[in-house]
Amino acid sequence: MYAIVETGGKQYKVAKDDRLQVERLDAEAGTKVELDALMVVDDKNKVTTGTPFVKNVKVTTEVVSHGKGAKLTIFKYKPKKRVRTKKGHRQQFTTLKVLEIVKK
Repeated sequence: MYAIVETGGKQYKVAKDDRLQVERLDAEAGTKVELDALMVVDDKNKVTTGTPFVKNVKVTTEVVSHGKGAKLTIFKYKPKKRVRTKKGHRQQFTTLKVLEIVKK
């Protein structure tokens, strides 16, 4: 059984015991988070699609940790104008462990 879930504006394919990195969530490590924005659910080759989301199905996850991604360098340059700007960015993320996919 797997599902395609949306969180943080992105879509992820998840199954039981998977670990995934999503955009930072406001939850402490060790707490459970329910994701209910499921787009597709496949249960033993029976595919259910939502319009836009599947009803009565939730993915239960546990927050494992929080972290920061690799540093990105943003460099803007305009020739012949002496304009140069350099900025850096590290995206924050949350690591989730999928506990189960539950039908109500």
